[in-house]
Amino acid sequence: MEFATTVLDVASGDEQVVEVDGHEVRVSHPGKVFFSEHGETKLELVEHYLRFAEPVMRTMGGRPTLMQRFPEGAGGPSFFQKRVPKDVPEWLETTIVSTPNGTTSRALVAADLAHVIWAVNIGCLGFHPWPYLAADPDHTDELRLDLDPQPGTDFTHIRAAAVELHALLDELGIVGYPKTTGNKGLHVYVRLEPRWDSYQVRWAAVAAARELERRRPDLLTAAWWKEERGERIFLDFNQNAPHKTVFGAWSVRARLGAQVSTPLRWDEVEEVHPDDLTLATLPARFEGGGDPWAEMNDHPQSLEPLLEMHERDRANGLMDAPWPPVYPKQPDEPPRVAPSRAKKS
Repeated sequence: MEFATTVLDVASGDEQVVEVDGHEVRVSHPGKVFFSEHGETKLELVEHYLRFAEPVMRTMGGRPTLMQRFPEGAGGPSFFQKRVPKDVPEWLETTIVSTPNGTTSRALVAADLAHVIWAVNIGCLGFHPWPYLAADPDHTDELRLDLDPQPGTDFTHIRAAAVELHALLDELGIVGYPKTTGNKGLHVYVRLEPRWDSYQVRWAAVAAARELERRRPDLLTAAWWKEERGERIFLDFNQNAPHKTVFGAWSVRARLGAQVSTPLRWDEVEEVHPDDLTLATLPARFEGGGDPWAEMNDHPQSLEPLLEMHERDRANGLMDAPWPPVYPKQPDEPPRVAPSRAKKS
């Protein structure tokens, strides 16, 4: 994709304008170094999103987005921002999101790439999109299976866990789309038909985690309590709980090496290491192989195979899996206390 910036004649000499999607977005301090390992600047971060505009919008477009801001760059302090600031461009699209306790916020919608560049300008290094479209908040259209490494494991174990997850999805006739997290783990996304709410999608994730643990208890765990996980890969089903977000595809982690959460083909999971997928290396990689997720939105899928597995588990006497502490107590949820503390009590 071709992109262009227009330099403004500003007194400080430290501002540029990016013209994108019919909007002029100001980029202040474009030369500020955001990633110290190789010296990438704020403007180079902007150029990353411009370069990958089509795949970025394929995954983020139209979704409410939680911003993780690093005003001083990857090595500086950070904060999560759900509410957009008061003074924003009149064209900026927002929507109302709520927390488990009912608190509402006016959140950014990634309506087009201009919205993404606006957020980058205020120091957003982490985009965390919601798993639904702002136009249809009642239906979660994305199952997110998070392979989370535990102490004593590394990306070798993540690769092995991904093989098991891929096999399970294949058996169920479900196409999964893997990506690095930009850090140590791996996410696998499934584009869904807009038929289910977040509670049902979470049930599906719980069912997948439990089935994988049954198949490979030496490698994978569905244990919510850290003390029970051991040196295994945890499939974090609660990343699909209502109002939860995860780190978005093509987003750049606030790591000094500017690692990118990169979509992969399944065979590439065995070949690459997430540390090597950076702002500097992605352009050549994309030019040679294109977007591995190019067809994801073309074929939305059914959640029924995993929901049937969930129903079998419940019929066999399994309770709901534990929820995070910020959520209200759920029906048929086990005691929300770590097993070691329960024994002491």
